[in-house]
Amino acid sequence: MATLYIVATPIGNLEDVTFRSLRVLREVDWVLAEDTRRTRVLLDHFEIPQKPTSLHAHNEAGRIGAVLAALEEGKDVALVSDAGTPLVSDPGERLVAAVAEAGHRVEAVPGASALLSALTVAGFRTERVLFLGFLPRKVGARRKLLESQIGRPETVVLFESPHRVAKTLCDVVDVLGDRGACLARELTKRHEEVLRGPASELAAALTEAPPKGECTLVIEGASEQEALDAVAWSDAEVNRALEERLAAGASVKDAAADLAGRTGRARRTLYARAIELRKASTDGSEAT
Repeated sequence: MATLYIVATPIGNLEDVTFRSLRVLREVDWVLAEDTRRTRVLLDHFEIPQKPTSLHAHNEAGRIGAVLAALEEGKDVALVSDAGTPLVSDPGERLVAAVAEAGHRVEAVPGASALLSALTVAGFRTERVLFLGFLPRKVGARRKLLESQIGRPETVVLFESPHRVAKTLCDVVDVLGDRGACLARELTKRHEEVLRGPASELAAALTEAPPKGECTLVIEGASEQEALDAVAWSDAEVNRALEERLAAGASVKDAAADLAGRTGRARRTLYARAIELRKASTDGSEAT
């Protein structure tokens, strides 16, 4: 049976390629690559005469028919991404779904992964991990996704562009608190760098000296106490507590600070909620 191979390639150092990956790339009838220029570097280095065809986010749907036809003819196909394991925040999921639905074999050829490499050097718990890929670019959507992690104990791994990583860390501090963080940059490459520390310190350092290259962020999960606090306080209870503090004459800032310490929720999130509650209260008074 013809097979679609999902082939992992090095994330930087070409020595990390596996013998099996090289054999598969030599033997298949067709190689699909996210960026043919980058894949060509790997193939040329190991003297593999394949001529890759592009498959990226903008043409993936259009390639599916040709891949299915090739598999029907008994031809083996390999899919590689720019670096690391395909489909991990990279194109290919629609192709794999279509090939599997058509009844053809899909086989993984495992290897390098920026996600796993960063996780192993971060120094955080690894028994439960949540991968968020690239966070949304819009601030509101990004913060909403981070808010879903309040009180959750999983170590969080995400990818980020070098010019946004400092802002993302600031959002982490505002939404989740000043958790431990690790920035893994240019993993396995000549200028590899791993920075560890409180998210606020990393944000300040990266704002002053923006990083270059591929960045993977690992964020420590919620502490046991934070997880208990988040479960203990429902949204309704938080709202009531904020309303009581505001009614007693506390400022929005003080009310948010007080509840942040008691509930385990981020101060900035509580600040925004307190403003909404105060506005609703004022509008209600005016209406009557």
